[in-house]
Amino acid sequence: MIRLLVTAVAVALLSFWLHRRLVRLPGVRGRWAVAADIVLAVFGFTMVGAFAVGGPLDPAWARPVGVVGFTWAAVVYYLMLGTLLIAVIRLAARGVARLRGRDAGPHLGRRTTAGATALVAVVSLGTVAYGLVEASSPRIVDESVTMAHLPAEFDGVRVALVTDVHAGPARGGDFVRKVVDRVNAQRPDLVILGGDLTDGSVKHVGPDLQPLQDLRAPLGVFAVSGNHEYYVEDDGGSWLDFWETLGIRTLRNERVELHRGGGVIDLAGVYDRTAPEPYRPDYAKALGGRTADRPVLFIAHQPTQAVDAAEFGADVQLSGHTHDGQMWPNTYLVALTSPVTAGWGDVDGVQVYVTRGAGAWGPPVRVLAPPEITVITLRR
Repeated sequence: MIRLLVTAVAVALLSFWLHRRLVRLPGVRGRWAVAADIVLAVFGFTMVGAFAVGGPLDPAWARPVGVVGFTWAAVVYYLMLGTLLIAVIRLAARGVARLRGRDAGPHLGRRTTAGATALVAVVSLGTVAYGLVEASSPRIVDESVTMAHLPAEFDGVRVALVTDVHAGPARGGDFVRKVVDRVNAQRPDLVILGGDLTDGSVKHVGPDLQPLQDLRAPLGVFAVSGNHEYYVEDDGGSWLDFWETLGIRTLRNERVELHRGGGVIDLAGVYDRTAPEPYRPDYAKALGGRTADRPVLFIAHQPTQAVDAAEFGADVQLSGHTHDGQMWPNTYLVALTSPVTAGWGDVDGVQVYVTRGAGAWGPPVRVLAPPEITVITLRR
């Protein structure tokens, strides 16, 4: 309840700021001003409600609120960027005019601002419309990785990596079914679910994950938790227990052997780095005491966890979490906090692959960061 109250206050302040920048500053008056304020108020209300879907509110009936509210949040994001850009340009124009000893004129400034504001609104709506389409259909990305000491029996093994589905407020069982069907169509040998599968409680969002029980792979379906599994009233362990009922083997700071023919490799996974007690990641438990010449495929939700995994000789780490920023230009912000934002990278000698994720957090929108299901082929 406190979180929703804080959200409501933040949305109210943001809506008032947008009123000042989009309505008052350009000089919108009369019916148009009233209509604009009504839009800001109504959609602001749905944005607050969206944060409750999956938690207090059951997505079975409240998901439309989540879709509308979070989509509006994406529009607001681009409106903010646009209006801030207008403010910077206005400030620069005034500075230049003063340096030249001229007055730009309030009327000319208002007309120009009104035109620029209208353009920002159109571009914001168009960008989000494009982002809705881009986010609706995860693409298949084929990759490969060379591993030292990989047994001949594992040469050519195909690993499907799926992360960041974020079923809950804006995505339901139909989207999860689409992901499952696309994974199975690739006929992978191994399926890895890399965390952040949900946003919400087991009670309300659990049914949306039922299609995961239809995932098929000869070497099995394995999963680790992400940070979002710990953001609701259930603890992350409850989500992992639920995944087990769907036939998914969860790796909780542990390592298992994968056998194919006469060959063996290790598969290890840990909890998310931000998980609270008693779910803190334990790299020594998952990676320590291994057979020295046996390759290990390591799963951790966040790319930064490779720093700790490197101490224990992890060969390859598979991660998600970043969404590659999800909505441009967030990619540049993500790069400040993650050693790899998308694709392959080297972190302290560990080969790290970061998938952009199949779904989207919050707004079901992706801009220049398309969703993906990655199929990685192991090579000797």
